[in-house]
Amino acid sequence: MKKFLALFLSVVMVLALAACGGGTTPAPATNEPAPSTTTPAAPATPATPETPAAPATNTPAAPATSDNPDDIPDSMTSSDGKYEVAFVTDVGQLKDKSFNQGTYDGVKLYAAQNGLSYKYYQPANGDQATDDDRYDAMKAAADGGAKVIVCAGFMQGTALEKAAKEFTGVNFVFIDGWSMGLDNVAGIAFKEQECGYFAGYAVVKDGFEKIGFCGGGGGTNPACCRYGYGFAQGVNDAAKELGKTVDLNYTWQYGASFSASPEMQSLAAGWYTNGTEIIFSAGGSIFQSITAAASANDGYVIGVDSDQSFDSDTVVTSALKGVGAAAAWAIGKSYDGSWGEISGANMANLGAAEGATGLPTATWSLENYTVAEYEKQLADVIAGTIAIDDTVLENDAIKNVNFSNVNLNYV
Repeated sequence: MKKFLALFLSVVMVLALAACGGGTTPAPATNEPAPSTTTPAAPATPATPETPAAPATNTPAAPATSDNPDDIPDSMTSSDGKYEVAFVTDVGQLKDKSFNQGTYDGVKLYAAQNGLSYKYYQPANGDQATDDDRYDAMKAAADGGAKVIVCAGFMQGTALEKAAKEFTGVNFVFIDGWSMGLDNVAGIAFKEQECGYFAGYAVVKDGFEKIGFCGGGGGTNPACCRYGYGFAQGVNDAAKELGKTVDLNYTWQYGASFSASPEMQSLAAGWYTNGTEIIFSAGGSIFQSITAAASANDGYVIGVDSDQSFDSDTVVTSALKGVGAAAAWAIGKSYDGSWGEISGANMANLGAAEGATGLPTATWSLENYTVAEYEKQLADVIAGTIAIDDTVLENDAIKNVNFSNVNLNYV
């Protein structure tokens, strides 16, 4: 955990954590469940990857040395046709510049830096994927030789439980998940309310007074709900300290599929036209719609999950959670003998204390809120001096919160 904390907040160093297993191929965990005794069915055909980078010619003979995920191909061809480390995407695109991409960056970096073959699988039917589609992708990964399968997003739960019970010799990492009581499943959850809070507090302290929140998952995704409520709490606390009242537009409209859309872009453009200065984009690929609207209307954006300042000059800061680092960390536990620490009845719930939530101080463009102020606040959250409510407020439940210094407009 100390290594996780020390490396998280620098983007490059977060990604470098994928190499924590060292330069040689790690030995499998000694407590890995015994292989299934059933004869697997013929491999399912995985969904076709979307425009992958040029594949490598074979399984890497030596570990990759780069800490930059862009230097590692999204697809590679193993010499034996087997892929030891697999990733099953959430809804939306693999290259969403957010949740899927950030998680896969950690997966492929760990694999490449430890000389392991790797592959990603996208459930069929895109944003309309069913539990059967997700299970089929996991089955394809297991039949394709995976020893560890990383699954992103809480919607994977039903399919993952089915696959884990069938493929007992495979370890499953459930990002944004929970404990299933199965020895081969590790649930990894995050305290999104913390990084949402940090972002909301920071932009108000920086001087923004007309703010928006556009969330993904249609108001039922627990992670996005925690992001949104934490953000609103940070906005309110900063406004209270400054002795002012700020305006907050808040919506789940058009974000249910986590995909960019003309409707989302029009909604955001309307907000900017009517005076909104900055919008927190907390929903995967909807980021593309919101930054397009911001660019056209001289507005600003708060990114989510990963540091999105590299993807648009409209991004002032990002609410970070270390999905890539957490994926790599959990994969490592499958090989170093410590898998039992996060599997079965155990699970990881990562936050500021573990270095898994925060803001990217090296790249933010905040002008009136200092790194020193942020670091003091971060320390107070870790110490428990600042308490952030982690209640999952679904749909319009936030309308029932009595904010002292926020004019809330729920759309």
